[in-house]
Amino acid sequence: MTEKTVELAGRLRTALTAADYTYDGVAELLGPVPHAALSRNETMPGLRATSGGTPIETLTRLWLLQATVSAEDAERALPGLVDELCSEGILERSISEVAARVDLRPYGTDTAGPAGNLWVTSDLTPGLDGSPNRVGADHVLGISSAATSLAQLTIRSPVDRALDLGTGCGVQSLHLATHARQVVATDVNTRALWLTRLNAALNEISTSSITGGGSSITGQIDVREGSFFEPVAGEKFDLIVTNPPFVISPATGERLVYRDSGLPGDRVVEHIVRTAPKHLNEGGWCQILANWVIPKDQPWEDRMTGWLDGSGCDAWVVQREVVDLPSYVELWLKDAGLHGSADYHRRYDTWLSWFEDNGVEAVGFGWINLRATGGSARRLEEWPYEVEQPLGVETVAWSRRTTTLARLSDEQLLNARPATRIDVRQETLGAPGAEDPSQIVLRQQVGMRRARQVDTVEAALVGACDGELSIGQILAALEQILGETNLAGSRLDAVRELVAEGWIEIS
Repeated sequence: MTEKTVELAGRLRTALTAADYTYDGVAELLGPVPHAALSRNETMPGLRATSGGTPIETLTRLWLLQATVSAEDAERALPGLVDELCSEGILERSISEVAARVDLRPYGTDTAGPAGNLWVTSDLTPGLDGSPNRVGADHVLGISSAATSLAQLTIRSPVDRALDLGTGCGVQSLHLATHARQVVATDVNTRALWLTRLNAALNEISTSSITGGGSSITGQIDVREGSFFEPVAGEKFDLIVTNPPFVISPATGERLVYRDSGLPGDRVVEHIVRTAPKHLNEGGWCQILANWVIPKDQPWEDRMTGWLDGSGCDAWVVQREVVDLPSYVELWLKDAGLHGSADYHRRYDTWLSWFEDNGVEAVGFGWINLRATGGSARRLEEWPYEVEQPLGVETVAWSRRTTTLARLSDEQLLNARPATRIDVRQETLGAPGAEDPSQIVLRQQVGMRRARQVDTVEAALVGACDGELSIGQILAALEQILGETNLAGSRLDAVRELVAEGWIEIS
């Protein structure tokens, strides 16, 4: 990307800001109903809400609604920029009208102040208003639910070096640039890398690929072309994030780079899990959003544990969703624009036959968190319930609890003085007038928002943890109150679970 293009991106940013073409500005302009319709790929309510010809209305029609606008309105919203943007392949124009060639939309983040207002370019969203949604093999996806989920999952502690593996349009790199000294963004798709550089420039982030006048400028985002870890061979990072092309398929037919790795099944995810630890500094993290196979003859946890063996990493894996095979195939065939095509049923049958031949029962979706500790702690669990984003703080807390439990012997655990997490609430259920509840449930209000059914002993233990009494003292008191014996021996595994799940905290 040339210095001229970077300068153009700066002037474009000024025009977008002047028009209040921001996430909040567009949301206020459209209102909730047209905004919801647009999320369903329907533009008519939005078109009706943006007919006044103001700059923000023009830009919203141009990019979010993919409507042509008059050249006069475009020049008013983008003064002195239209012809240059056409030359860069961002817009196109006829004598009297201007249309978008790429998507450019405002993106709101959790960062306070102006840094929370970003703009992201990508390829145009296909399928608006029921139009055909076939896309090219090098299509670059924009801000997707998967991208925002990974951004909400990512740990935001300051780091020296971060890797955005398979960057796409660079959404994760924009986030990482707020807390990493240097970000390396890789992708096999050269068009994706062009858009990543453009997005960096548009958001005032320098890249290492700017050239001009025979010189090269080193920037905060180092954009590199190549497959998986090849562009960073021999390098290490403090944080790796990736939303890889994880669609589980026979790897036949046309390949869409943003979702198809070219490897059959879930080998791309296995490759990342096995390879990422070699690229982590001590204490470094790798966070992955992915699909994986659920075999017919093996628990999914056992299969994934095999990928982790010998990694030197603690691992927390959360399976958020299980999808049956027909639903999975239908989702991705429709995503490829094949629904209703002559090839649809053949591809559908081939895909299901491949699943059957390979012993696949269903497909799992979720998060994989790895931390290079030299240890081998494992927590693989299903949690399809509502959580409170962002979850980066929760992930760090899991690692802290895991490290604490690993160093505590049973005797040391009994001598620990934990405190109940401040957001824990207790629910009791039972018949009206009953002397004792038939069920006691503990619930967390933030983070994973876990629920745990407990008995009287566990409920009393959690309720008594105040940071002053030791676990041993509490259990001894409960023996006298409840007439129990040997609680210190019989309940230590439960105590460890309570700590591991964050119900009680040991400082």
